Amino acid sequence: MRKKALLLFSALFLVCMLSACAEKEKLSDGAELIDKDEFVFAASGEFKPFSYVKDDMTMTGFDVAVGEAIAKELGLEPVQKRIKFKGIVEGVKTGRADAAVASHTINDQRAKHVSFSTPYYYSGPQIFTRPDSDIKTVEDLEGKEVAVAKGSTYAATAEKYTKNIKMYDSDITALKALSTGRHDAVITDFVTGKSAAKGGFDIAGQQLIERSEQAVVIPQDNPLLLKRVNEALEKLRQDGTLKKISIDYFGEDITTKPE
Repeated sequence: MRKKALLLFSALFLVCMLSACAEKEKLSDGAELIDKDEFVFAASGEFKPFSYVKDDMTMTGFDVAVGEAIAKELGLEPVQKRIKFKGIVEGVKTGRADAAVASHTINDQRAKHVSFSTPYYYSGPQIFTRPDSDIKTVEDLEGKEVAVAKGSTYAATAEKYTKNIKMYDSDITALKALSTGRHDAVITDFVTGKSAAKGGFDIAGQQLIERSEQAVVIPQDNPLLLKRVNEALEKLRQDGTLKKISIDYFGEDITTKPE
């Protein structure tokens, strides 16, 4: 009997501990955070120049700078959380981070699981090939081997034009493989591809397939935090901070909606 009681007590203690761990801090307006003094935001560190890892193992890049600017606007301490890109949406959904500032394209599939802020930059998938390739447009991709990053929306884009798709952990590793002679093409964000070409990758940009909107990812059950983040982004747009961060990393403003 004592053994059963002890087991029951242990189980109840474990449940209480897990509940305590899962409970978030509530701010004055009801917005929830893992810690009331911190803005814990996820990025992958796999997506240069948007997020990448420095020698000291902290992350830097455009997304990281935007995440830090949002935290500052919220009056919170920015805390980086590195999660592989393919697992970030699930990580935010299950409470591993307050939000993700990680170049997530707004789409219906993701919107089933998380909420999106207003866009903080505008991009679009582009075809990249080696310079001597005959591939120029999406029509040329039929039957060709196209590499994409796992968890990105570019896999779905590629599936419209070919069945021969290879997955990589990041866009940069896919582009590096292309540059060294593997695969026929890569579909990725046009800014990422352009930056890789400037960085010495032997690749060339071809057709820009479409335009997309990138946003901060927030749990669906935290609408008041979403409201706060949207307000912060609007202030950062109005005072020129987003534009400045973009120019610092890309030499151009990708935070303004294209005509």
